[in-house]
Amino acid sequence: MNHLGIEVTVKNIPPLDPSFIPLNRFNEAFLATAKEPFDIAVERSGGQMAVHKTFIHGTPERLDADVYYIERLVKTLLWLKGGFRVYLAGNKAVCDAIAKIYSDGGQQDFDNHFMAHVFEHPFEVVRVDAVPGEKDSSKRIGGHMDGCRIGFDAGGSDRKVSAVIDGECVFSEEVVWFPKINSDPDYHYAGIVSALKSAAEHLPRVDAVGVSSAGIFIDDRTMRASLFLQVPDELNYKVQDIYIRAIRDTFGDVPLSVINDGDVSALAGTMSIGEPSVLGIAMGTSEAVGYVNAEGCITGWLNELAFVPVDANPAAMVDEWSGDIGCGVKYFSQDSVIKLAPAAGIELDEKLSPAEKLKAVQKLMEADDPRAAKIYESIGVYLAHALVYYYGFYGFKHVLLLGRVMSGKGGDLILARCKEVLAGEYPAVAAAIRPALPDEKFRRLGQSAAAASLPEIAR
Repeated sequence: MNHLGIEVTVKNIPPLDPSFIPLNRFNEAFLATAKEPFDIAVERSGGQMAVHKTFIHGTPERLDADVYYIERLVKTLLWLKGGFRVYLAGNKAVCDAIAKIYSDGGQQDFDNHFMAHVFEHPFEVVRVDAVPGEKDSSKRIGGHMDGCRIGFDAGGSDRKVSAVIDGECVFSEEVVWFPKINSDPDYHYAGIVSALKSAAEHLPRVDAVGVSSAGIFIDDRTMRASLFLQVPDELNYKVQDIYIRAIRDTFGDVPLSVINDGDVSALAGTMSIGEPSVLGIAMGTSEAVGYVNAEGCITGWLNELAFVPVDANPAAMVDEWSGDIGCGVKYFSQDSVIKLAPAAGIELDEKLSPAEKLKAVQKLMEADDPRAAKIYESIGVYLAHALVYYYGFYGFKHVLLLGRVMSGKGGDLILARCKEVLAGEYPAVAAAIRPALPDEKFRRLGQSAAAASLPEIAR
């Protein structure tokens, strides 16, 4: 395969997507002949800094390839760790091109505005002589079992709450709600308070409350969350501190913690496995990801791998939200199953919702339909290549694969094919990581029960 003059060799290709070019393989081929230093740093809240030092070619004939390579790295760092300011040290032509791409109204205008909103700071790309040094601020959180706790898990279609006493779940409840189609933040507030009070009825007292919710949270504040999609901007102030207000109004000044649901999934995985260094990937409506590092800490990184590129094919599928191509959401969610179905010879009724289309393919898979099997084999190949790319940034040991796409025979096939590709094409990485489906202990633990363990109770 040739892309931008870079010859890429790939051993394993998805059977239903022969044009797929794993970004990690493109990067390896690119770097084989790149010798000119180029450094990137991305700044996020609290002066934290993600630094990546690499090389480019620095020649006019390779300018397009250099710009593409650096832009994909910047994109990856932004969505993996987050940030509002990008520092570049190196070739001026490449720096100028990246600044234009990420400018207001530029090619990656979506990224510009998203990061500016999340970090409440104008987004900018700055060329410097030398990038700042690495700075991280991970914190140990969760795994606390003492006292009387409430764990609340806010999902898009249901909300779950657990009451936990000294690590034992004494009550759990799941209630259907409709947060994504309600524009009144008071609807969300009332639902949260109702769940908290329901759990509190089964406790002698409430010592701490932990919340697991889809979205991006900084200092327990909601910076961006699909649950509040319909809430108008002028009422956003009610959403930003909604969990804090609900907990304080109901229980007073108790310890609390609000964490992205992906990180809570990774924490639950760590608790069930008994080891840290866990990357959790949930393949459902989107690709939701969480990470607990080797020290057992949550990093505060965005971990929004749905927007991280994995495919260098210039004709890769477009993500409707960001407008970018080749990003994880189209490879590790129900969108992937749907996009591969026509290539497998499966016609899906366009009147069906995406979730219903996934169920139709899953039904075929459960009946051992070979066409459906090709879909899941293809996703397994995607996953193996992507895990190698992710591993270069995270260095995880365990990968916990979750979500409705991973359910049933399809999930088993994805995992099996992924392991085969890793062993055959990336033996060093295969020996270092352990992809797995959740075990029974994880299922018993549950997301809301894991959320209950988030806050530490001061003694």
